[in-house]
Amino acid sequence: MSVVFSKVKWKNILSTGNNFIEIDLNSKSKTLIVGENGSGKSTILDAICFGLFNRPFRQITKGQLVNSVNERDGEVQVDFSVGQQKFKIIRGIKPNKFEIYSNGSMINQDAAVKDYQKYLEQQILKLNYRSFTQVVILGSSTFVPFMKLSSTHRREVVEEILDIKIFSLMNLLLKNRLKDITNDIVSINNEYKLKEQKIELQQKHLKDLQDNKDKIVADNNKKVVRNVKSILTRQDKAEELETKNVGFMKQIEEQPVIAKKLKRLNKLHITITEKQTRIEKEVEFFDNNEECPTCEQIIDSDFKAKAIELRTMKLGEYILGLKDIEKDIDVNEWELDTIKTIFEKIKKNDIEIGKLNSSIEELENVNREYEDEIKSYTDEDVTEKQLKELTKLQEDLFAFGKRKADLVEDKHYNTVVRNMLQDTGIKTKIIKRYLPVMNKLINGYLSSMDFFINFTIDENFNEVIKSRYRDEFKYYSFSEGEKMRIDLSLLFTWRAIAKMKNSTNTNLLLLDEIFDSSLDGTGTDDFLKILNTFKGENVFVISHKGDVLFDKFAHIIKFEKIQNFSKLVDVI
Repeated sequence: MSVVFSKVKWKNILSTGNNFIEIDLNSKSKTLIVGENGSGKSTILDAICFGLFNRPFRQITKGQLVNSVNERDGEVQVDFSVGQQKFKIIRGIKPNKFEIYSNGSMINQDAAVKDYQKYLEQQILKLNYRSFTQVVILGSSTFVPFMKLSSTHRREVVEEILDIKIFSLMNLLLKNRLKDITNDIVSINNEYKLKEQKIELQQKHLKDLQDNKDKIVADNNKKVVRNVKSILTRQDKAEELETKNVGFMKQIEEQPVIAKKLKRLNKLHITITEKQTRIEKEVEFFDNNEECPTCEQIIDSDFKAKAIELRTMKLGEYILGLKDIEKDIDVNEWELDTIKTIFEKIKKNDIEIGKLNSSIEELENVNREYEDEIKSYTDEDVTEKQLKELTKLQEDLFAFGKRKADLVEDKHYNTVVRNMLQDTGIKTKIIKRYLPVMNKLINGYLSSMDFFINFTIDENFNEVIKSRYRDEFKYYSFSEGEKMRIDLSLLFTWRAIAKMKNSTNTNLLLLDEIFDSSLDGTGTDDFLKILNTFKGENVFVISHKGDVLFDKFAHIIKFEKIQNFSKLVDVI
């Protein structure tokens, strides 16, 4: 479904002041936006990108977007529709604001702002910043053309346009699924080995029941007694350390007070130092100047001498005060260092207490195992019980083996499917299907601009460029004007493919200063011929060469900077 942009308005954005500038985006097929350099004509690009994607089009920070005079209340409003549903985006900075309205009602913002932005891009617009700036905007400066993107980013753009990003998402889900399966297999393997060990121990245990019953019971009793003694020793040591820590804690009770006092002393030291510096500059001024640099009157010598004397006395007071403060700072820093040493002792003791408690718990667990074993030898029907447990362990081992086999099969199946979803799988087949159409469109647009080369891209989005004489070139072999023709052809191609796929289909096309440097007169005329073939689209061309282009556009918007603020002064 097509996204139809109807209006954009902004205030306190870049050189725009506190009054909204509003531009209708859906009333004219072709619009020329003119103005001198710095007049604010390109601000529409930053306003729309900020409003939709929370980032400007040009290489500036969000903070730099706010008008430097008013320094607050930056706001952008973008109106558009998707089918019968009308939307309004309101985004502000200083203070921050982000609101989405659907048919006049604001959409719930219970989710985090990041998720709210994700909802806007994935559920409403069905496009992100990268695809928007490849299909909707072509700029002359900060815009990165398709041919200058990395292979990965080229692929992302085309996947967005062909609406096959779902395969990448499925691939990611399968990747996570395979990770979970692999972890499950590792866990099952560990459990399987553990069951094998338990079976082996159980079998040995049954044999011991017959051969070494009395001896095992006596040995286990000795081990239990020995472990109890060790537990008591460790408990005494832990209690001793805890008592020490209680004493240490009493020694550091003054830490917050000392830290607060030290902070206050440092702040006072800075303040007095600044005053000292100011007084020294004033003394230097009276020493070096015989007349006032402002009013150019001679400074009275008595006044000058008295001023120097008073300030010299004040400097002495500041110097003495700083020495006293520095002594107090040294004392308090020493006290804090002492407290830090005590903290380290407490930390060391806590670690040791933790180790002792852990060893106590371990010994208690071992004793419980010994006691359970003693009980197993003394209970009635012990052999029968042990045999039943052995049988249960063997059944569990069989179940784990079956589960492992199922997981291995599941892993194999998911691996096959994931291989199909890799960049070299289904997506490449789809891309290959569209490549002839893409290449045909690209060369058609190039021919329309009298640029007769054979330009093709492969499934890895590398270009192959040949002349009519079959000489091979690269994108960077051409002049800026020729590269601009290639960039325009790619832009128009992506828009055409997007319309075919109904993925990134919109009425809006913004072209920033493409006529001003790279296209000659012939190239400009050829390009305008292409624009004239566009039906149901709204094209905005930004240029500071209005005198050349005025007669080629029926609708013209003019920007001027008046008293340092951008104004929309004329609409023809």
